[in-house]
Amino acid sequence: MIEALPFARSLTTSGAQRLHAAARQIYAECGAASPSPELFARVGQAVPMLGEAALDQCRPVDTADGLFVLTGLPIDDEAIGATPSSWATAGDGGVQDIVLLLLSAAMGDLIAWPGQQDGRFVHNIVPTRGHESEQTGASSTVLLSPHTEDAFHPGRANLLLLGCMRNHDRIATTAASIRRTRLDDADLETLSRAEVPILPDDSYTEAQSYAHQPPPPVPTLFHADDGLTLRFDPAYTPLERATPAYQQAYRRLTAELTRVSVSVALSPGQVLVIDNDQAVHGRVPFRPRYDGTDRWLKRASVRVPGRRTRPPAEADEHGYGQAILEARTS
Repeated sequence: MIEALPFARSLTTSGAQRLHAAARQIYAECGAASPSPELFARVGQAVPMLGEAALDQCRPVDTADGLFVLTGLPIDDEAIGATPSSWATAGDGGVQDIVLLLLSAAMGDLIAWPGQQDGRFVHNIVPTRGHESEQTGASSTVLLSPHTEDAFHPGRANLLLLGCMRNHDRIATTAASIRRTRLDDADLETLSRAEVPILPDDSYTEAQSYAHQPPPPVPTLFHADDGLTLRFDPAYTPLERATPAYQQAYRRLTAELTRVSVSVALSPGQVLVIDNDQAVHGRVPFRPRYDGTDRWLKRASVRVPGRRTRPPAEADEHGYGQAILEARTS
């Protein structure tokens, strides 16, 4: 694994101040605990007022790394309070949630899932007792395998934002871009076939019980206009159903993603933006303390209007019955 910070972008001091001032004003008017049409309308109105320099830092991912780190947003470790014991105890996300909503709205359309974290548009990612060994954001003691976020669903995000609230132990998020890998033409052709499905992960209990139609097979790789993209979640891919040639190509892809992986130990106030079509992400194992000082991230999901990075056949998938919530900011 490469120990290096990916491409970084930084907000100026004045840009960060303007962003926080807008977030404080919106929070004072609308709160953040229960997102409402009024809240999202205010977020949409505020985005153009953030300034050209700040909005430029929110431009699309423009390197083969498939990600960038946005810096320049300080966080007061005492003021944010203790790390929640689970997402359900996180309470009102406060100004920090509004900051992430503003950044997300500057990049595209905010989305959420009714069955995940009560339909919130900003998720709290914290280690949770009883979930240590799962392949979800609540885990801790196991390697969170590199994956495409919500890979099972055709309406998954194009961009994933991970904002760091606390990370005293420098626990790393891992990421790997398909455009940094080296695969031969035969493997590219094989993995572009739809042979096996991707099943819903453990955070989607209702989707896992969906039985109205069989799981659709989906391709792992797709050649978009701007380059290679992927849809990858080995922990929830029944690879044993695939042909031997597909299994071997999938293992070679997994090895390549491991080879090009970068490790990003976020500091408080930094926001990791991942192109969910281009890069997979995961997390190294760690031992939680459950004492209020554990790692704490906030997560938001964004769809980019008009983006053509996925096979047209995805439009016919049933998505395991999972609908998407979309925020109206315009």
